[in-house]
Amino acid sequence: MTRILLIGLCMQVSIATADCTATNSTPHVNTVYSQAWGLDLRNTRYQEHSVLTARNVDRLRLKWVYGLNTITPRSYPLVTEDTIFIGDAARGVVALDRETGCERWIYAHDGYISSAILHAKIASRDILVFNDRVRGVYAIDAKTGEFIWHAQLEEEPLPWYSATPLIHNNRVYVPLASQEVGLAINPLYGCCTTSGGIAAFDLATGQQLWHFRTIREPAVATGAHWFFVQEYGPSGAPVWGSPSFDPAHDLLYFGTGQNYSHPTTDTSDALFAIDGTTGEPIWKRQFTSNDAYTAACNLMALNHPNCPKPTGPDVDFGAPTMLLEAHSGQRLLIGGQKSGEVHAVNPMTGDLVWTQRIGRGGILGGVHWGLAANEKLGLLFAPISDKAVLDFPSPGDPAPGLYAMDIETGKQRWHYARLSRCKETVCAYGLSAAPIATNDIVVTGSMDGFLEILNAKDGQRLWVYDAWQDFQAVNDKPTSGGAFGSHGPMVADDLLIVTAGYGYVGEQRGGNALLVFQLGDRHE
Repeated sequence: MTRILLIGLCMQVSIATADCTATNSTPHVNTVYSQAWGLDLRNTRYQEHSVLTARNVDRLRLKWVYGLNTITPRSYPLVTEDTIFIGDAARGVVALDRETGCERWIYAHDGYISSAILHAKIASRDILVFNDRVRGVYAIDAKTGEFIWHAQLEEEPLPWYSATPLIHNNRVYVPLASQEVGLAINPLYGCCTTSGGIAAFDLATGQQLWHFRTIREPAVATGAHWFFVQEYGPSGAPVWGSPSFDPAHDLLYFGTGQNYSHPTTDTSDALFAIDGTTGEPIWKRQFTSNDAYTAACNLMALNHPNCPKPTGPDVDFGAPTMLLEAHSGQRLLIGGQKSGEVHAVNPMTGDLVWTQRIGRGGILGGVHWGLAANEKLGLLFAPISDKAVLDFPSPGDPAPGLYAMDIETGKQRWHYARLSRCKETVCAYGLSAAPIATNDIVVTGSMDGFLEILNAKDGQRLWVYDAWQDFQAVNDKPTSGGAFGSHGPMVADDLLIVTAGYGYVGEQRGGNALLVFQLGDRHE
């Protein structure tokens, strides 16, 4: 019988506070366990460097907990042989001793770090690259935390540096959305003029190299709403997810979100391929047309003037694209959509290969943050939240959970259904965070606070941990866990690392816990 470790609800977990007085302040970065947000340039979310398997995960034990400054963790950790780097909201980048959780150094930053921390080299110098959500891209020294450069988009007003950059061939590719999607909630704001896109910056200097706009035509005045505020369009088509990259063909791939205002464009809710050197478009394929939506639509009952009419379903490609290879050798570009659909296209042409619907879709439905894959098993793993939102009905019964799909055909191989604690407690449930795969397992976290490990071959649950509780952190900061969202878990060697407490959606429990698990001795 498979053993399952389950820590109960609302417990206080005590971890011995480490003696940090002797901690070496200089991290080592000879071994780096991720190349990009999706661990590699293709965004497979498959970790090669892990010893976790279906046969040993029952030995995972909580090693230490670090209390973050934020109650909505958005940064994905970078792991080396002795250090974990993590962005901590308005505090900065923190370098933590991998063994103890003790702080090696802190790069002070009062903005909002919402990306993964990436490693790169400028000549022989090890650097870290990350995004501030509204301030731009930063590079710092990996060993000291010393500032190196800061870059911002030169010509686009109100940019939102929306996802983790991708680094290749001395270029930093930065996904872009717009702050206007939220500013539109002000009825006196003239919505909207900005465009999403991708910008490339020089790795050594931060100099902007090119900027690809998903909407090339400039926005023009389209009328005025009932506050006599001028409206504009077209706008939107943000890039919410980190791009994937094909070095052999120098192609950058990404998906886009909805338009913010009418008229809508054929570049929203679409997959793109652009040239990695020049930023010139190669192909695009739209999957949902006439989708216009802003945060103002969340107040639909008030007939908000900045909610575009007709109002779209808001079913953007929020998840990063994935470049995969099937067992037959066929290469596929995979995109997960909030519509509840997963699409596979030819990466050279954009021609559709297959589409499969696995969820109801909707504003908080479908695929949110990302997918994972195990090419050795021929499987793609798609998390589904399937949460319905008032005034935006999602037809059919909810079927949240993790879906394993055949990479080549899209056919469902298994479905792990999530049971929710939300019947007794006010919360959201289902799966929103991106999973991660390694060896013969897949790791996922739910919106109602459960961290779970499943057998990748059949979906059997092997291990579960309840993070909806308070913790004693090694840095003596009041610390609690909660929902899993955003970038999801990380695995490296014998460690499982995850932030718990993603409280961005109102019904999710916020928290500030960085949890680090390690395989224990077989005889514990």
